[in-house]
Amino acid sequence: MSEQTEILIIGAGPTGLTLANLLGKLGVQTILIEARDQLIDYPRAVGIDDESLRAMQSLGLVDQVLVHTVPDQQVRIVNGSGKVIAGINPTTREFGWPRRNGFVQPLVDQVLLDGISRYECVEVRFGAVATDLVQDAQGVTVTIGAAGQERTIRADYVVGCEGGASFTRKKLGIGFPGTTRAQRGVVIDVANDPLGTPHAVFGGDPSRAYATLSLPHGIRRWEFSLMEDESDELVDSDEFLDKLLKDHVEDPSSLDIIRRRVYAHHARVAESFRKDRVLLAGDAAHVMPVVAGQGWNSCIRDAMNLGWKLHAVTRGLATQKLLGTYADERRDHVKAMVDLSVGMSKVVTNRSKITSAVRDATAAVIDHLPKLKSYVSGQGFKPMPKYTRGVVVHDTWQASKSVPVEEGAKSSTGMLFPQPKVIDGERGEVLLDDATDLGWRIYSWNNDPSNFLSEATRRRFEALGASLVQVVPSVQLPWAQQNAAPGVQVLGDPAGVLKQWFHQHPASAVVVRPDHVVAAECLAQNLDQTLNQILDKASIFPAGGNESNTVAEAQAEQIQPAR
Repeated sequence: MSEQTEILIIGAGPTGLTLANLLGKLGVQTILIEARDQLIDYPRAVGIDDESLRAMQSLGLVDQVLVHTVPDQQVRIVNGSGKVIAGINPTTREFGWPRRNGFVQPLVDQVLLDGISRYECVEVRFGAVATDLVQDAQGVTVTIGAAGQERTIRADYVVGCEGGASFTRKKLGIGFPGTTRAQRGVVIDVANDPLGTPHAVFGGDPSRAYATLSLPHGIRRWEFSLMEDESDELVDSDEFLDKLLKDHVEDPSSLDIIRRRVYAHHARVAESFRKDRVLLAGDAAHVMPVVAGQGWNSCIRDAMNLGWKLHAVTRGLATQKLLGTYADERRDHVKAMVDLSVGMSKVVTNRSKITSAVRDATAAVIDHLPKLKSYVSGQGFKPMPKYTRGVVVHDTWQASKSVPVEEGAKSSTGMLFPQPKVIDGERGEVLLDDATDLGWRIYSWNNDPSNFLSEATRRRFEALGASLVQVVPSVQLPWAQQNAAPGVQVLGDPAGVLKQWFHQHPASAVVVRPDHVVAAECLAQNLDQTLNQILDKASIFPAGGNESNTVAEAQAEQIQPAR
């Protein structure tokens, strides 16, 4: 028996679940298969960041996810003597959500699974194991074993996101270089939190590193390093767990342990994220130590980057070249996250007393340097996604005597656009993404962006389901809405956050992708040219055309700035 679908996703982890929701929202026919009979329920990730919460917002699931989070979770890093040597407490809301949050992954993954039921175009199948994969120029045929029977699914594209042991990656013959540290760790989740404190502690004790975190619903997480002579089987010994926990709680034997598991510190990135019509995402493409809390979040970034690109290609809006930008954009940032995780792991879990003493001395110096201390506390060391390749157009700033560039100003191209609250005429004050559709957007400060686009360019852009947005000070909102051109949305800037953003950049128009990444920023007069450059980078066809159409056709109608 054979079936046909547009996208086949292998693996119902966070990547596959997020991607399935996104494709469902975009109306793409998708089948998601999972070898297990149900979602994984053992101890896993405990940190969800502001970027991922913004992704959940895009999927329409953030309210359900927030129920399972601890917002603004602080971290105290202590040495072997229990002295606090550093603190992490980011308070920014740049992207609309707290930067650091504790969460219970199995419950959030369940929210994602339940969310898929909203879409008739997406089907989820558990107990379905991919056993073979063959692709040709027109598609991919995957053999599936389920309930003792074999069937095949024919898909336009396949995304393998079934974890570090990925069948898909191995079938494609893609290498997975990196390291696995000899030192392992044990994770213990406890119900009825015996401590009850709201935050987290990372213990850099050279005799045995540990971490403890407060999680939602009265759950407490402990993580301990295992010694070389301690076997994995010890995790099943209550006596051994009592030994680990005796310095942390008065009566370890009374704890209500709900999960226990041994894990290894892997740091690996696949040699390639794509081979023709098959792509890798999530842990199938990269794995990292748990210390920085970026494994789950990196999976979500993969899905958000890939989802809109698969939609554009399957809908005939772009060529397959667009899929090549997925690896160009994600691989460098994933490598930076892996390096961060390895570095933090070495700092917190090292067993050298000399190295620990140097770390403690360095922390003492930082504590007396306010700017550096604020940098650490605000998690400034976390590499933010910044795409230098792919669907981005850099060097579009054009400073002049009328538009100076302030010293130290940095381009936001390739980074996430901020998400402040705005005033929408119909809904009042909402977060920026909620005021616009999930898709391409042009935000223009105090100008109607349609005045700076040729008719051909506008047709090309709006064929993507894109939005044209004029942003004004809130006091101007009633007048601007009354005089808005057809198809142009007007939003008010109540706190001046967007005004300040445009003030800091020599740009008055910004093109934002469906994954909230700034594709380019420019002055209004240059918007038409800049937008066509971006759409060319994305291999987007001219409206009503095909790959043989030229950009010259989309730019044939020259326009002058509105006066």
